Amino acid sequence: MATEKIEHSQLPIRGLNLHIAHIGATGSPTVVFLHGFPEIWYTWRYQMLAVAAAGFRAIAPDFRGYGLSDQPPEPEKASWKDLDDDLLAILDSLSVPKAFIVAKDFGAMAAYNFALLHPDRVSGVVTLGIPFISEAFSSAFTEIPEGYYLSRWRVPGRAEADFGRLEVKTVVRNIYILFSGSEFPNAKEDQEIMDLVDPSTPLPPWFSEEDLAVYASLYEKSGFRYALQMPYRSLKESLGITNPKVEVPVLLIMGGKDYVLKLAGYEDYIRSGMVKEFVPNLDIKFIEEGSHFVQEQYPDEVNELIVSFLKNQI
Repeated sequence: MATEKIEHSQLPIRGLNLHIAHIGATGSPTVVFLHGFPEIWYTWRYQMLAVAAAGFRAIAPDFRGYGLSDQPPEPEKASWKDLDDDLLAILDSLSVPKAFIVAKDFGAMAAYNFALLHPDRVSGVVTLGIPFISEAFSSAFTEIPEGYYLSRWRVPGRAEADFGRLEVKTVVRNIYILFSGSEFPNAKEDQEIMDLVDPSTPLPPWFSEEDLAVYASLYEKSGFRYALQMPYRSLKESLGITNPKVEVPVLLIMGGKDYVLKLAGYEDYIRSGMVKEFVPNLDIKFIEEGSHFVQEQYPDEVNELIVSFLKNQI
């Protein structure tokens, strides 16, 4: 794969140097890719090449505190508003008046926030794995067991102790194995999340040891301190958006075997179209064999959906 064609820059953004990966002509329509956890810009390698080949400019930042971007001085004060302000500053720094946003996992939440706060800067949104969920409606998805990783990682110090028993590479490996399954990752009372993965379990066939090495090298640099604050310990932060409605065109791509569909009420919220109450101009596509990492597992199918969506909005 021609990842060597992807260029890298550091941008001075709001007192930090933020890393961006980029490919494509400066004057082309811009697509910004926002990663989730445990991902970094590299998770979008297939999609960046595909949209660039289709005539778009692809930009994939590492969020502050992730990958090759600087750590904020006080990670415990992580804020969704910072992610919003960072993205706005990145677009301004690159003289991009309007962009498409493609996002996954907690990056999808940042993308929807940005579309609500700055609709004039957004041409359209594609999210993977996470639909739009308003603050008022999120109570429908609060039936989360104590042993679920979201519950465990919200507790200061617990994930740090769990991760600290292992090498960084093993932590990333375990999370990729765990999150690529279709089973709800739920630990027993006497277990930690890392205990859910048998050390002999192989990586998913679509994720190589070389891919793992790229992720691990960047988490060895950044650590997990900020990543545990954003998103896990910042999920209840409110941006004060009342009566939210995302008016821009949106495409939601879901893996049919994504474990998050087993959250109470989650799959019905999507498949019934109830989500369209908040996102009226929404198209929903399922890749039925896809996991939480559908963009890496089935890159060709995901690329086709994204490129078709982008071209339909031009």
